[in-house]
Amino acid sequence: MIQRVLIANRGEIAVRVLRACRSMGIEAVVAHSEADADSRAVLMADESICIGPAESARSYLSAASVISAALVSGCDAIHPGYGFLSEDDAFAEMTRAHDLIFIGPSPEVLEKFASKAGTRELLAAQGLPMVPGSHGMLRDDAHALEEAERVGYPLLIKPSAGGGGKGMRMVRTPRELQQALTVCRSEARAAFGDDSLYLEKWLERTRHVEVQVLIDQHGNGVHIGERDCSVQRRHQKIVEEAPSPAIDDATRTELAESAVAAAMAAGYENVGTLEFLVDGDGNYYFIEINARIQVEHPVTEMLSGIDIVAEQIRLAAGEELGYSQDAVRLRGHAIEFRINAEDVRHDFQPQAGLVEHYVPPGGAGIRMETHLYSGYDVPPYYDSLLGKLIVWGPDREAAVARSRVALRELLVEGIATNIPFHRAILEDETFLSGGFDTNLLDRKGAAAFLAAVEPEGEA
Repeated sequence: MIQRVLIANRGEIAVRVLRACRSMGIEAVVAHSEADADSRAVLMADESICIGPAESARSYLSAASVISAALVSGCDAIHPGYGFLSEDDAFAEMTRAHDLIFIGPSPEVLEKFASKAGTRELLAAQGLPMVPGSHGMLRDDAHALEEAERVGYPLLIKPSAGGGGKGMRMVRTPRELQQALTVCRSEARAAFGDDSLYLEKWLERTRHVEVQVLIDQHGNGVHIGERDCSVQRRHQKIVEEAPSPAIDDATRTELAESAVAAAMAAGYENVGTLEFLVDGDGNYYFIEINARIQVEHPVTEMLSGIDIVAEQIRLAAGEELGYSQDAVRLRGHAIEFRINAEDVRHDFQPQAGLVEHYVPPGGAGIRMETHLYSGYDVPPYYDSLLGKLIVWGPDREAAVARSRVALRELLVEGIATNIPFHRAILEDETFLSGGFDTNLLDRKGAAAFLAAVEPEGEA
């Protein structure tokens, strides 16, 4: 049994993991950078320890600093959250070498699924349909042009490591491909320490649907349904919901069952998410697996009542899952809104500074996951995510209605946020109909959404 966990992350996910540890009677130590010394997770922790300066490479991405912090603070496990070291197989192996438990897949599993291009081949062998793409990684620009000609334009350039839209570009011509390759390599290298890229065929007007799986070390696995993550801006998820309003029950069952079966057959373990594109005819295509907790995991928790972070900890400790697929019950509809420090009226420019006043929303079915508090100084060194508003209702119409109320109540003063944009999305007829795709926001533009809830010229 795990007794003491080092939380090697920051922001809302550090607070989320801390709460899961508390609910299980596990002590939590928060590792933080100098810039996060006054963060909410640090203030809540049983103990905190500084692992370096604000620069991520010298703190949250420093494996040696994180391991040292765990050993010095007497922890027996490390939870990496998402991003940073969460899918780093070398770090997971270092953790094990120091007799610490890595809360996530084993080093061997992480290594097996480390390459997104390799994972495509691995799961294709288990019967999952794939988006057409390059054979393996792109060796150089000439190889990229050859593969692009074979697959056909338009194409999506994707990094083999990491996610979150970094290092991704859609290209429609050989000239655009050549221009984008350098930029994508640079972004991927800066974000993930790995500049390897591959190509996927760009499918027009698709939905982004993902399946949550839980698999133990004893050959047992379940899925907890799907999430629809199609509301995106430049490949960054903004709104997620479950169940997907775009697929019927037969497709839903087939997608989820094939996802968990393929993951288990390929040797996956622990919590994971398989991501798919779904076209207008209900055909689905596997694109990648995330071997970690997802930002949007609370959507599934609201439907199922399963604490996915607690399950991560149990499974990493070697416990059996303890229940079958028949025991998983999904109820109602849930929507998550990512609350970011962004100025939506100025091309979503990231913001930093003092949160003068913060008031969370409340009421039936309302959940706010955040590290914010009044007086908190948002640092400029990390991503812009301030928190997640998750709203549950007995059906989608009720969840939307409650979301409107919650977004009116949510107050963050002192810095600009994307809250007005979320309010605008809830007034958009295409979103309300459920008939949207991943290009909804990029095609329509932010100004058109904001105009639905704000008179022209209003600040």
